[in-house]
Amino acid sequence: MVSVSIGSKARNTSQQIELLGKTVRIERRGTDGDLKAAGQLIRDLDGKVDAIGLGGLDLFLVAAGKRFYLRDGLALARNASVTPVVCGAALKDTLERMVVEALDETVKWQGKRVLMVAGVDRFGMAETLASYGAQVTYGDLIFALGLPIPLRTLRQLHTVARILLPVITKVPISWIYPTGEKQTESTSGTHRARYFEEAEVIAGDFHFIRRYAPRDLSGKTVLTNTTTSEDVEDLRRRGVAQLITTTPRFNGRSLATNLLDAALVAIKGRGGLSAHEYHDLIVEAGLGPDIMQFGTQQAGAAPSPPQQTGQG
Repeated sequence: MVSVSIGSKARNTSQQIELLGKTVRIERRGTDGDLKAAGQLIRDLDGKVDAIGLGGLDLFLVAAGKRFYLRDGLALARNASVTPVVCGAALKDTLERMVVEALDETVKWQGKRVLMVAGVDRFGMAETLASYGAQVTYGDLIFALGLPIPLRTLRQLHTVARILLPVITKVPISWIYPTGEKQTESTSGTHRARYFEEAEVIAGDFHFIRRYAPRDLSGKTVLTNTTTSEDVEDLRRRGVAQLITTTPRFNGRSLATNLLDAALVAIKGRGGLSAHEYHDLIVEAGLGPDIMQFGTQQAGAAPSPPQQTGQG
């Protein structure tokens, strides 16, 4: 299966993994933000691979039980008429809920100060963090729209989602999310830094975290996914104490949810899997968080090798 991403080509990968007793060839192909090139690539792959993942954008966002379809995501998916196309949203609503629940034994979410850089992108994580008593700041308006308005409750996130998503899902994805080279650029030191500083845990989409986090993240826990070995080193240099990814790590890289979603669909042999089917596949595969401990060194200090536990 292949993930067609509008992200940077620098993050491409091709490898063979073992999942659910099957050998799966996974590949990520970036187009540096070029939607037309991504569409052509999907047409070229249609009928030739078992599943296609969409990277760098979603087909839809889920908020308060309702789906909001993204114009750009739907347009890309329509380039395939045979091969099922998935975006990882189903895993965000199943696996990521299960990961947050499992982590409560060690992280202890009650009262934990969490910055979730974008809640509507990972509503399963957003809801579960709140249900376990975390003090969550949802940064959707701050990081996606550049508005200095933190959302401090799930009810506020619900309200904003209902009002803005019907409009936001119709605009070009590059207006609200880092694509192409922006996925490897950092704008640390901006006014957004204070939201990172007040948090104990930084959660959500890694591209928002990488782009906007300050250089000093000493002692923080980062809960995310889609991290390469270079990303791991970057977080370690910033002083992060613990990196938790919601998907397993293979050959130094934690899988994007769309890659893992496509792998499960390829193994199952069809698209349109239900939430119950995803749950059963997750349990059967033994999927869980991957945890890397870096210690508590200050940003910029010479780090010790990470301690890795968990799946992958």
